[in-house]
Amino acid sequence: MTTPAPESSFGRRDFLVQTAGALSAVAILPAFAAAASLAAPLNIAVIGLGRQGRAIIAELQKMEGVKITAVCDNDPTRLDSGAKRVQGAASYATHTDLIAKATDTTAVIIATPTHLHKQIAVDLLAAGKHVYCEAPLAHTIDDSKAILAAAKAAKSTFQPGLEGRCNPIYKLARTFFRSDSVRDLISMRGQFHQKTSWRVPASDASREKALNWRLDEAVSTGLPGEWGTHQFDVFCWYRDQYPATIRTVGGIFFHKDDRTVADTISTQLVWADGRAANYEATLANSYQGKHELFHGSNAAIKLAWSHGWMFKEADAPTQGWEVYANRQQFHNDEGITLIANATKLAEQGKLKEGVGMPQTSLYYALEAFVQTVANGAKQLATAEDGHRATVLGILANQSLREKKEVAIDKDMLG
Repeated sequence: MTTPAPESSFGRRDFLVQTAGALSAVAILPAFAAAASLAAPLNIAVIGLGRQGRAIIAELQKMEGVKITAVCDNDPTRLDSGAKRVQGAASYATHTDLIAKATDTTAVIIATPTHLHKQIAVDLLAAGKHVYCEAPLAHTIDDSKAILAAAKAAKSTFQPGLEGRCNPIYKLARTFFRSDSVRDLISMRGQFHQKTSWRVPASDASREKALNWRLDEAVSTGLPGEWGTHQFDVFCWYRDQYPATIRTVGGIFFHKDDRTVADTISTQLVWADGRAANYEATLANSYQGKHELFHGSNAAIKLAWSHGWMFKEADAPTQGWEVYANRQQFHNDEGITLIANATKLAEQGKLKEGVGMPQTSLYYALEAFVQTVANGAKQLATAEDGHRATVLGILANQSLREKKEVAIDKDMLG
């Protein structure tokens, strides 16, 4: 399936016209300007107060004009802990209570376990709330389709938590990818490596199953869904195309604790034109963390969520802006770092201080949602984007379980 070409796609001529002469005009640097002030204060609730919910609260508290008016979790311990983080916020044990009683709340963030998203999202949208829902949207394709249908029918905003599409460095690098800077796409590769058990300690046995839902085959999409979804989406967004087949292999190679969900997987997504993205994720090793690589005939781009680099081939044409660029050595390769406000920093002799983003990728995703809801800014990630990425993660996990390649039916993608 092919999505419409983005407004930001550049041809070589257009790209050079915009970049010639002054680096301040080039998209090599995302400008991390202060967010536009909100037309009016925005009241937000957070449902789900586990690790991700707490991280979301911390990011929202950085935003001027945003007020967290309510928190919600069906686990009393987490609800109490979350409420203490937000003074003055009302506390609710169920999302239905929140909808009925938190009438001053305009927007809601869903950060519950994946398999609980569907009913919460559908009910919130029916109540007219603006909704940000963490990705993947659901643990089944039918549930994801239900959320998509509710989002299409709603008059309010629905944004999936696809952080890559809102990440300034990723948006910047995509302009290079779609120009002659990278040119012919050769291959793609990605990984998520983190040494962790994925097991959450429970204070009593009654909480064990709920807290460790990621390790429950009945409701978990495993590594392909919970982590792969986000990175598969980056490959598809950059290409504006979705793959034709997907195959995953893996197993339990390290955490021998009676779990049945794989701790290590390897996935290959193959497009109709023969190009492929090779992806791996593991809970047993942290080397090189989380990143994606795009190899082209003129350059390679490496994206690592808070940083980005371009590695030009020796025979690639010079485009002019490279003279300003900060460079970083990687073994025998030299990468051009993608830096905010590069011209100004270069003039001050502080170019290296601009490496990396000043905020987390989660912050920029939430900020995009806030700007869409409060100021009518263009939506950077849509319900359709969220559904398609979710389907890829589910199918990748299906392939792992069934030990076979899975064809991607275009009808599944909506």
